[in-house]
Amino acid sequence: MSADLLTCTDIEAGYGAVRVLEGVSLGIGRGTVIALLGSNGAGKTTLMRVIAGLLAPTGGEIQFDGASLKTMPSHERVAAGISLVPEGRRLFAELTVEENLRLGAVTPRMRVLWQQEMAAAYALFPRLAERRRQLAGSLSGGEQQMVAIARGLMARPRLFLLDDPPLGLAPLMVETIFEAIRSLRARGTTIFIAEQDVRSTLELADAGYVLENGRLVLAGSSQTLANDPRLKSAYLGL
Repeated sequence: MSADLLTCTDIEAGYGAVRVLEGVSLGIGRGTVIALLGSNGAGKTTLMRVIAGLLAPTGGEIQFDGASLKTMPSHERVAAGISLVPEGRRLFAELTVEENLRLGAVTPRMRVLWQQEMAAAYALFPRLAERRRQLAGSLSGGEQQMVAIARGLMARPRLFLLDDPPLGLAPLMVETIFEAIRSLRARGTTIFIAEQDVRSTLELADAGYVLENGRLVLAGSSQTLANDPRLKSAYLGL
């Protein structure tokens, strides 16, 4: 059995005539936290959408646990164990916290086990238990991000895709989100996190990839990337 839970090989993707990803190949090991780094517009969100099945690639191959995802629609990928928390949260503002979480239990199996997963979500984010009857639109940005992550977990993912989860959050709330990610990793959840904050994300991740203009330009362990002079110059200002 491969050590990689997910592999992307020569992925090409874009929107209409605009090509965004060009020949992206990477692997995500089981039980690891892998960072996808790059500036805004580098192609991080596009790659996340391709893996989740929300955007069809124009070339290349994706395998999850040894099986091709080529013809698998997004809802079947969720059932297989792939869950995406999109950039910008995209909650149902007029529904309560609990109602938003219930919507995350979309697979037949999780419709039966939703109470168990909701209890786990509240244990991860105790503040949500306090807010469970409040409308999601009335929460702070940080609380809304907690709801988005908890909703993604309601599908009990084997591969958890996080697209820029700290976006727009205060530093204290960012640390709360990152601490939750550490807890998920300790449970064995494989996590692929797209981020612009290189320093903080490399402290969290085991390894990472750097995207520039739709192409992978660097890859390696977190320590290797943190010490790479090109990364230091481009993203850390050193």
